[in-house]
Amino acid sequence: MEPGTSAPATAPPEGARLDFLLVADMVAPGSRVLDVGCGDGSLLALLRDRRGVDGRGIEISREGVNACLAKGLPVIQGDADTDLADYPDDAFDYVILSQTIQATRRPKVVLEHLLRIGRRAIVSFPNFGHWRVRLDLLLKGRMPVTDNLPYAWHDTPNIHFCTIRDFVELCREVGARMERAAALDAGGRPVRVALPWWAWNLLGEQGVFLLTRRESGPDR
Repeated sequence: MEPGTSAPATAPPEGARLDFLLVADMVAPGSRVLDVGCGDGSLLALLRDRRGVDGRGIEISREGVNACLAKGLPVIQGDADTDLADYPDDAFDYVILSQTIQATRRPKVVLEHLLRIGRRAIVSFPNFGHWRVRLDLLLKGRMPVTDNLPYAWHDTPNIHFCTIRDFVELCREVGARMERAAALDAGGRPVRVALPWWAWNLLGEQGVFLLTRRESGPDR
């Protein structure tokens, strides 16, 4: 499926983030899932409760790990930049990297590991090509602060600002096939405008991609 194909709307349970619901809709029930950079475990818990997945997580912060353990989630402390190399090929059906790739030191290497470890990878990230970001840079001459990029330049954990277009090019470089993609607005809802996907680089505040290795055959 070509980028720019959005998911059907889903009625959210109380308190659930809409972008998490979109990710959950991409995961087949009962799958084996690794959530990399899982934070407090909110997405992993949603996948467990709504999709019945066999989920695992990696989180760099001790606070995040503790929050996950309090939810009964099997999460270990680890760093996506260094620890993914220890996982064997095809260990999971899905590997998820939600709002984290821009905070890794080597995004290309991390993405290659995701595609190696999982039969499919789901990646979401804030889009630095959104029109509000461009307008702030143009008119104010300062690094923008938005709902999806909420940190000042000097204390942000985001060390690589990429656009949807940049990420599509990275997928080509690593040989990833895009099964499904969506641009999301500030509230996490898919942008429902009938335009080519590259136009969503202006309209989407986040991007969400479901990827497989290009050499992968049909589902087994």
